[in-house]
Amino acid sequence: MSDQNSVINRVQAKAQEVAKEDYEKARVLLSEAAKSGSYLYPFRGFFYFLTHKALWKPFLSRLLPTVGLAVGVTAAMFVFTYVPQLAILAFVNGPLAVLTTVLLVLNESSTIVNIIARNFLLQDAIVDTFDGTLVSRNATSIVSEGRQLKSGSDPIERLGKILKNPFSKFTPKALIRYVMYLPLNFIPVVGTIIFIILQGRARGKSVHGRYFQLKGWSSSQQQDWLQRHNAPYTTFGTIATLLEMIPVVSMFFTFTNTVGAALWAADIEQKNTAMTAGTAPNLRESAKKAE
Repeated sequence: MSDQNSVINRVQAKAQEVAKEDYEKARVLLSEAAKSGSYLYPFRGFFYFLTHKALWKPFLSRLLPTVGLAVGVTAAMFVFTYVPQLAILAFVNGPLAVLTTVLLVLNESSTIVNIIARNFLLQDAIVDTFDGTLVSRNATSIVSEGRQLKSGSDPIERLGKILKNPFSKFTPKALIRYVMYLPLNFIPVVGTIIFIILQGRARGKSVHGRYFQLKGWSSSQQQDWLQRHNAPYTTFGTIATLLEMIPVVSMFFTFTNTVGAALWAADIEQKNTAMTAGTAPNLRESAKKAE
């Protein structure tokens, strides 16, 4: 009996140790995210977009086809997949399955819309919105690294020929990872939250793809930066994912999130965030030294 109690005590002690370590890691990540202010940029992007009509041009040029796509995909997903998925989730989530299934279908619809729209409808418009936002924040030196700039006061009209390739397209690896994480939704409440956070982490890694291209960073430099600032990017990506899950207006938030990411990039470039304070006197020089 004493041996059994000893084993139980060791297991309990180990469990407490692991829980303490996980709590400490979570506390550090949340602290880093809070200090960076990354959670504010999706909302800053929303208000900045609303108050700068010049940035509306790329959005309005793709409005009708993308809204039609979003409505069609979301409606079809609810008609054909909601009931089957509800029946499965009801076994593990009980009454909460009604809510978790809605979140799951919205996330699936958002993913499908993003895959189609970003690859066939929105890529050029999103790049113009990102670059135009940087121009409106007077970050013309970084934009000129990737495209020609004209004279004038309208940030979108100033955008000329693209010299560097825009965002990379959706990869099969990302789709496979998404499908692998889907079973998490079978875990009541917590599973859905974890699933959204994992989607947010993946989303966060891509929000500054254009910024990294403009800076000419290599893949290893990008990965190093993202790993050192994992919490801020995951936080931004999670909030962006939640906003883009809202039916019909998901495309609108895709553009406002792009504006938010560009505002964040402008602040990083101007060393105006906790992520750069005291760490890199000049990010472009640091990038060159790291090569």
